[in-house]
Amino acid sequence: GDGVTPGNEGRGYVLRRMLRRSVRSMRLLGFEDPCLPELLPVSVERMQQSYPELGTGFDRIAQIAYAEEEAFRRTLAAGTTILDTAVARTKDAGGTTLAGAQAFALHDTYGFPIDLTLEMAAEQGLEVDREGFAHLMREQRQRARADAKGKKSGHANTEVWRDLRANGATEFRAYDELSIEATVIGLVVDGEPVSEIAPGQQGQVGLNRTPFYAESGGQIADEGIITADGVHLKVIDVQRPVKGLIAHTVEVVTGGLHAGTTVHAQVDPEWRLSACQAHSGTHVVHAALRQVLGPSALQSGSYNKPGYLRLDFAWGQALSAATRSEIEEVANLAVREYLPVSATFMPLPQAREMGALALFGETYDEDVRVVEIGGPWSRELCGGTHVQHSSQVGALTLTGESSVGSGVRRVEAFVGMDALRYLARERAIVAELSGLVGARPDELTDRIGAMVTRLKDAERELERVRKEQVSAAA
Repeated sequence: GDGVTPGNEGRGYVLRRMLRRSVRSMRLLGFEDPCLPELLPVSVERMQQSYPELGTGFDRIAQIAYAEEEAFRRTLAAGTTILDTAVARTKDAGGTTLAGAQAFALHDTYGFPIDLTLEMAAEQGLEVDREGFAHLMREQRQRARADAKGKKSGHANTEVWRDLRANGATEFRAYDELSIEATVIGLVVDGEPVSEIAPGQQGQVGLNRTPFYAESGGQIADEGIITADGVHLKVIDVQRPVKGLIAHTVEVVTGGLHAGTTVHAQVDPEWRLSACQAHSGTHVVHAALRQVLGPSALQSGSYNKPGYLRLDFAWGQALSAATRSEIEEVANLAVREYLPVSATFMPLPQAREMGALALFGETYDEDVRVVEIGGPWSRELCGGTHVQHSSQVGALTLTGESSVGSGVRRVEAFVGMDALRYLARERAIVAELSGLVGARPDELTDRIGAMVTRLKDAERELERVRKEQVSAAA
């Protein structure tokens, strides 16, 4: 009901395991048919006394839950076949224990629960190498943790950044400044603190204040430069390795940078403007989705960078071409209307009372930043950078719509000049095709459709003639 959908990571993974455990428990009770259509209406009937929104959102909730059960039933069917094959091979080899690697493959690749593997193997007289399975699971978790930590901290040891953070936080000035004077409070290379970063090296720089936006909330980091006397650094990434501290990943172009140096930090203004267009464009598309599809089309994730955005939202079926066109038109009308964009800090309860949308699963401080576009038309909790009014977003062109999981759809779009360049490329393709087939652009669909039909007919005739020739030769 809060917008979470079954998936393979985070909150979506927890929900998937809970739903599948329900199905599995019913199977243990001897109920082999789809069970959620029996159970879910009863649950909602009892719970909507305390959560009335469950009643209004039941159609969407049920659609996602029933689809997840159906997918799991297919998984059970496929996994059962693979498990039976593995059991047969083990018995043929004279073994009495199913390998942990086999149980792990069933779990990791096919989503086959380990308890189900244990039970079904026991039914056929085999044990399962539980220790081997547990060892592989531990290795997988360690890889996942290391990967996540590396992504967040640029593969640096977070203890280094905690030590720097103890000396004070980075003053975040990205909402108000594009350039600022700052002091280097720490340097890190390959996860270790250093006193200098030399020419040609790449490392992380900690500053006491920064105008650079650190990657978060789906918006990628700013790019720009850091300079001092005889020193020129190219900023290629900005992250928050620990709360309150911002790390700038840099390439040293000229000079050597020392800790304690006073520097000038400058964000690329074109990069920032394009990033603001994309992030505000994401809010506009989200509001357009909710206006066209209804309030249940809640955002479940996003990514935006200069000129491009993608947005994942809760929806159970593909969008028709007419619906995509309507969403695109609503979004561009909002851009044309010169809607004011404002950002206000306020207590979280006040923001919720105003109806500000929050991304489920995100953690928020007591005071949050509410970004509005056209007042209540688009009101979301957001820490990103934005344009000053909607018309600065420029053109919005939807380029794709697809499924990224059960009950989750994704729309992609180009924004601003990138949208115009995309349309120019499309126009050039249409003009080239018109010249090739000798038809006006509005005749292309019929003309190419007729050509494809004739080609298929010719291929069928050619195949018939080939068969006659082979028969005659025989």
